[in-house]
Amino acid sequence: MPEHLSDDIKRLGLEQQVFELEMDGVSVVPPEVHGVPLSTFDELTRLLLEAAEEMTGVAFNLDEGPTVPLGFPAVDGLSGAAQQANEEPSQFLIQQLGRRHRRFRDLAVNPVAVALIRHMVGQQMTRFSSHNSFVKWQGDFGYGPTLGLHVDQGGVPMPWGRQALTANTNWCLTDYTLAGGAFACVRGSHRRVSHPVQPGAVKEAEPIECPRGSVIVFHGATWHGAYPRKIPGMRISIANYYRHHMVTSQEDIHGTFPPELADDCCDPALFKTLAGFDDKFPYERQTQAVPFAASTVAVS
Repeated sequence: MPEHLSDDIKRLGLEQQVFELEMDGVSVVPPEVHGVPLSTFDELTRLLLEAAEEMTGVAFNLDEGPTVPLGFPAVDGLSGAAQQANEEPSQFLIQQLGRRHRRFRDLAVNPVAVALIRHMVGQQMTRFSSHNSFVKWQGDFGYGPTLGLHVDQGGVPMPWGRQALTANTNWCLTDYTLAGGAFACVRGSHRRVSHPVQPGAVKEAEPIECPRGSVIVFHGATWHGAYPRKIPGMRISIANYYRHHMVTSQEDIHGTFPPELADDCCDPALFKTLAGFDDKFPYERQTQAVPFAASTVAVS
């Protein structure tokens, strides 16, 4: 157990979760600990199914997935579009959730999740990186023999240290089972401070199976991915991703997020801090004093 725990960790009784994060690089936090009622998960699921239909033009339901088969268009400028055009999708990403509804903004500042993230990244250093949802149904798209194992802070040059440079949350809006396409990880891999080494990483990986309403919190150097969904129905999750303030964010929240939306959540001050609205960097104009000849400076 680390010698120094923040007041928030102690107040919220998160010592066990901190121990798991230190040892395993991952912790599953149940609803009775994080405090988000299951009724909120129902509403978040409804909002995301509506967003999925809005974006694709196809209705979705939890028991079947999309009501008609989907395909990827070959659209220039979209990540992976050229490679995906001839594949049958079984998942896609809904991005920029914080702009869609207050429920998503409230989830991003959940005090338990933020306390655990700050323990890994730094109390004063933690900022938002992105707020996205993985909408997934039956199929093998995007996984393959490696399970897509990776580290979230992989874009940061090595060597890394013990402190997380990024850290993530995976809010489970549906049950996570192996057949249902659960989160995959290698416990303790964050202490190796390296990218996944294949093929051994897949042999070490295990599913994180947990009920709807759980949130999986994990270190940015933890080797993780997911299993393909083998059964009908859907797996829906929300990934609220955080970063050290010196690491580039995925979404340009600081520059483009509507500030008035930050006021419409359960903790506007925390949202604004994590959005970096008051950060000194990146600056847009001269911020430091410029000296002039002493003879031209007025003396008061």
